[in-house]
Amino acid sequence: MPTRTLRLNYPATLLRQPILHQLIRTFDLSVNILRAQISLEEGWLEIQADGPETELDRAQSWLNEQGIEVILMG
Repeated sequence: MPTRTLRLNYPATLLRQPILHQLIRTFDLSVNILRAQISLEEGWLEIQADGPETELDRAQSWLNEQGIEVILMG
C-alpha cells in the first residue's frame, strides 16, 4: 500500500476544526501523526498517510480545498 509523508500547514482560522478526523473518515486512509506544532496563530502536522494512490490524491486535493497547505515530504 502506498505511503506518503505530508506536512499540513494550518491557518489560524482552521486550528479548531476537526480536519484530521474528517480526512480519516472521508477517505480510505490510515494516518499516523509523526510531529506537530500548534500555536494560537498557526499550526502544522507532519503525518504519514497509507492508502490507495487514488485516495491519497483525492485527500491531498480535499485538504487544499479546505485551506490547508500540503507539502509532500516523501
